[in-house]
Amino acid sequence: MRHFSEVCAQMRRRNQKQYALLAGCCFFSVLLITAYVCMMRAPTVLNVLPEGGDSRKQVMMIFALAVLGCAVFTTYASGLFLRQKSRETGVFLALGASRAQVRGELYRELGVLSLGSCAAGAVLGGPLAWVLWQVFRLCVVDTEEMRLIFDPSAYLLALAFSVFVIITMFILGSRSIKRANIIDIIQESHKSESIRDVPRWYGPAGIALLVLGIFLGYMAPGFFIGVLHWYSPDWVDAIFYFPALAGLYMILLHTVVNGWNGKKKLYHDLIATSQMRFQGRQTVRNMLVMTLLIAGAYFGSFYTPMIGTGSMMGYDALPVDYAYHFRADQDIPLEEEVRAMAEEYGVTITDFAAVPMIRLTVDGNDLVEEDGPFGTVWHREYREVLASQLFLSASGYEALTGERAEVAPGEVRGVVDVEGSKLGFDPDASLVTNYITEKRLPVTSLEPLRFDSLFERYVMNDEDFAALGEGLPAQWRETQVCFNVENCEETYAFAKALFNEIVDRSSIGVALFDAWDPVVRDWYVEKDGVYFLDRECAAGMGFPVIDYSQRDSSSFRLVWQYMPRFRVLDKTDFVKTMAVFLILFVFIAVVCFAAVFVIAYTRCMTIALTSRKVYDDLRRLGASNAYLRRSIQKQVKRVFLVPAVVGTSLIYAFYVLILYFNGIPAGIVPSEAAGLRAALGVIAAVSALIYAVYRLTFVQVRRTLGVR
Repeated sequence: MRHFSEVCAQMRRRNQKQYALLAGCCFFSVLLITAYVCMMRAPTVLNVLPEGGDSRKQVMMIFALAVLGCAVFTTYASGLFLRQKSRETGVFLALGASRAQVRGELYRELGVLSLGSCAAGAVLGGPLAWVLWQVFRLCVVDTEEMRLIFDPSAYLLALAFSVFVIITMFILGSRSIKRANIIDIIQESHKSESIRDVPRWYGPAGIALLVLGIFLGYMAPGFFIGVLHWYSPDWVDAIFYFPALAGLYMILLHTVVNGWNGKKKLYHDLIATSQMRFQGRQTVRNMLVMTLLIAGAYFGSFYTPMIGTGSMMGYDALPVDYAYHFRADQDIPLEEEVRAMAEEYGVTITDFAAVPMIRLTVDGNDLVEEDGPFGTVWHREYREVLASQLFLSASGYEALTGERAEVAPGEVRGVVDVEGSKLGFDPDASLVTNYITEKRLPVTSLEPLRFDSLFERYVMNDEDFAALGEGLPAQWRETQVCFNVENCEETYAFAKALFNEIVDRSSIGVALFDAWDPVVRDWYVEKDGVYFLDRECAAGMGFPVIDYSQRDSSSFRLVWQYMPRFRVLDKTDFVKTMAVFLILFVFIAVVCFAAVFVIAYTRCMTIALTSRKVYDDLRRLGASNAYLRRSIQKQVKRVFLVPAVVGTSLIYAFYVLILYFNGIPAGIVPSEAAGLRAALGVIAAVSALIYAVYRLTFVQVRRTLGVR
């Protein structure tokens, strides 16, 4: 060999595993991020997730965790590669090669390796997302709405991550070449990643900080909004989670250095514990990333059982089999037509009630937002005409429900759900106004009524109802229909036909978003000239446009203001209606758990490769295979077990915290408790999968070290 490049090529052939490991880590990280971005930015998903909604925020939060995890993972892989290559670099320098020669050859290798692996990951990320999505469609539900359409601009985020990976590799490579002492470079690959001694109080203190950080991080935004009347930026809210991150790091440090068995078993697993300490820095960092990714993956995994269990219980608890309402200027089927249709489908209607409703305005405190010196601030202003609500007469409520509503003149009662969770509806009003005639009635709000099928209605005295309803045009009058049938679970065909009939006979004038309000619209038009929920503005503001031709889509069924509530239809079509949400969060969980498994496997194999000489020496000193196997198992188990236990406990406790404080004063309602129990089933299934991957990794590490 005459040229320096030929010598380097020979060295590459002798160290193919190192190059393959780095290329594989970069490829896998970019592949996952690209697949995630393609899915996250797909119009199929964005059309369902409204701008600023909780679901989209959850997707972005988990994406941030995935990016952080993959970034740390690739940085670690690059550092490990350069550590292994440092001896080769030092020898070249010691033999007289110039730094420029070594740097040029290293840059050439890093360039080819990083560009090739990142390009392959980016190119295959889109097809991976498409294949996984099609598998989910095949296994879960397949509708026209589920057709995945990619946005080419999504690749910009994938490109940005690839650039980060490439730049990181070159920065680390340049730093490794700039070392002044050749002996230090040669010995770099033999240096341990040990961490200093950690006091035992790190464990309890870490747990305390973790709990405190989670509590402060969750409560801080509510404190800023409710007490300071300030919408704090996301980065300010994130600061309050830092104690949780520090506590998590302390817990992992304590686990790696001291363990949780106490001083009595300090020397019981001396070899395994010492090996973990000697490689402690990177082990703790990897375990930290794994913990965060597991928490994010479970956050996505819990979505399906929580919403599914709660919805099914809600459907079963509905007091009426069929309920729908319509505006008085619409030609919608009433009792005679409905009974005829039921007879055609062999359905027996046991009772039928149709009562009038009127749309009146209520007073209340409006939330006014303003630009402050440190962001958006808000205050409340009382408005005599705040928004419109639908009102029933006391006799009409009794006809629909069979329950008597005691309401005297000048009194009103709001209607909330059976569990008592108002879900943003304020049942208290002190002034009711006819928006057309401007006739007013001061009222006293009594304790709310509970009836799921009439949620967000008001009930008033019959005389008040008649007096305030005078002069209202058809657009301000509605009809509420409720009826029950025999063998409801067997009436899906009838429910579907009646639903289609209602949609077909609804005019474009009632193709309204559920939050659309004529009173609020007038206020916005007067103030800004446009109303953001009008059809011509909704799409540009990130809100779904009600399209009767897409009546089976979630963007229609979840937000149409006049969507019927048919028990059998809602239960049977639940998966179809929520398909995009369900598959989206399942997809996220799959991506995050895949990253966890790869990181854990890579870290365990790294421990094996760097510990080979130690285990060879132990074998020569007479250590049995059983002892060596137990020592390996202790290390591998700790890499898998600690992040799994901490991440799972962390996110489950956080979920309980969210549900509890969201439900104050009622706390966690029965449907949410059932969802939490279903989430435990998900944890059990995923834990079994983690255990299976752990066993496979353990076997592979043993084979690498030659331990039977």
